[in-house]
Amino acid sequence: MQSITIVLLGIAGMLLGWFVYSKFIAARIFKLDDSFTTPAHELQDGKDYVPTNKVVLWGHHFTSVAGAAPIVGPAIAVYWGWVPAVLWVVLGTILFAGVHDMGALWASVRHKGKSMGALSESVIGKRSRALFMIVVFLVLLMVNAVFGVVIANSFVSQPTAVFPAWTAIAVALIIGQLLKRNFALIPLCMVGILVLYASVYAGSYIPLSLPESMFGLADTANWIIILFIYAAIASLLPVWMLLQPRDFINGMQLLVGLFLLYGAVFFAMPDITAPAFNTQTAMDTPSIIPLLFVTIACGAVSGFHGIVSSGTSSKQLNKETDVRFVGYLGAVGEGSLALITIVAVSGVALAASPQEWHEIYSHLGAGSVDAFITGGANLIQQGWGLPVEFSSTILAVMVVLFAGTTMDSGVRLQRYIIQEWGEIYNIKALKKGLVATFVAVGSCLLLAFGAGGASGSGGMIIWPLFGSTNQILASLTLLVVSVMLIKMKRPARYTLIPMLFVLVMAFFAGLIKLKEYWLAENYLLVFLDAIVLVVSVLVMLEAWSVIARFRRSESN
Repeated sequence: MQSITIVLLGIAGMLLGWFVYSKFIAARIFKLDDSFTTPAHELQDGKDYVPTNKVVLWGHHFTSVAGAAPIVGPAIAVYWGWVPAVLWVVLGTILFAGVHDMGALWASVRHKGKSMGALSESVIGKRSRALFMIVVFLVLLMVNAVFGVVIANSFVSQPTAVFPAWTAIAVALIIGQLLKRNFALIPLCMVGILVLYASVYAGSYIPLSLPESMFGLADTANWIIILFIYAAIASLLPVWMLLQPRDFINGMQLLVGLFLLYGAVFFAMPDITAPAFNTQTAMDTPSIIPLLFVTIACGAVSGFHGIVSSGTSSKQLNKETDVRFVGYLGAVGEGSLALITIVAVSGVALAASPQEWHEIYSHLGAGSVDAFITGGANLIQQGWGLPVEFSSTILAVMVVLFAGTTMDSGVRLQRYIIQEWGEIYNIKALKKGLVATFVAVGSCLLLAFGAGGASGSGGMIIWPLFGSTNQILASLTLLVVSVMLIKMKRPARYTLIPMLFVLVMAFFAGLIKLKEYWLAENYLLVFLDAIVLVVSVLVMLEAWSVIARFRRSESN
């Protein structure tokens, strides 16, 4: 089959979701209202609560939720075959991710920009808040610790990406200052994109790297420390100064990347060499059900999106009707990235024949980011004639910048959670932004170096938990939104059905992993996995109790 068929059908489905389904959900279920005063206006402080143009906010939201996950997950899951991967990405984007992201954003806006953890107390009850926030903190800890390692490894393996990655930060700071002085957005961003791609070209000729050993640590470990120092500073700056312009430029950069990749498919029309359904999997390959639905999270549905929606995006929403543009369209953008990733790692751009493809994908976990960069660069070369080396740098920078923006937002969100704990338990020190940031970064570095030693790769130890934990968080977010809709006497099936599906798949995946960790005698993962599973059950029981009480009061 030609890859263009997959692309046309996938994009058609997502456009149908955007133009039809999202309009229905926005108008009939969430009933978005421009007369509602959003937290960005009600609590405006010039730092975290800032009314923001919906296009700029979409850029922040999109790049914060995207990260490397919509590339990594699909690039791994294609091992089971491209058909199940494509179906889950497309249907998940339309029916799951878009509704989930819109719902989390809307619910938070309706509750003064509270995070989903704090929001669960208002909607379900006090006990659910403490349980919910444990899962949220674990997900943020995993994302921040691991993305620091991912970026550091990319800097070491792709030194040509270092210069453009840091140049993007400098450009964003300048644009943030100019936007504050009412310079026009579009011209500034066009200049910013040109400078970014000029730095990508320059980076191809000026690779930068740290010494292999410095201060008694390897180059990767030193990069991790530098990245967390940067993330700590970035998380304390007002959102208009760095976060918004950086994320918007990265969003525009992604659109350019998607244009190059999708355009290459239309020009080159490469064939698919990967199997539709892989019947030659290794003996130890786990079942596609439920593992497919936790391997591809971002790009189909992801609990981390709910953290971003209710953590930073809800505090910047100018009008409530912008929920649809920021939330649902953000999910469509991520789904389109996941879809083109599947094409890039499934066709002749990566492997000239089915046999060669099976050699690359010899087991579950093979391929991943390297396969995307290799396949994507070859695809761009075939379609546009750009040199493979330059195309590889473009895609490597795209991955690094995405991971970087997710890390920026992740540390800020972790700081919010810690400050909320300070408010809940009346711990004055934790209420302070500087202290909360220090605790957030300190916990990530403690995991990175405490569990991983001098390499700083400790986050990788608990990363296997991310898939099931992240999807359980998505189901809990949908649960909070569903209970809120039920209390408002609105139809809740559009959130309840996705919630039940994701919960069942994630819960069984968690049980499968629990057995694996136990047999491997990895008792840290056994302990953490068990906590997540027990917490999810307790929150569900709490929610069911609230719904039952509400139904009884309605009938009396």
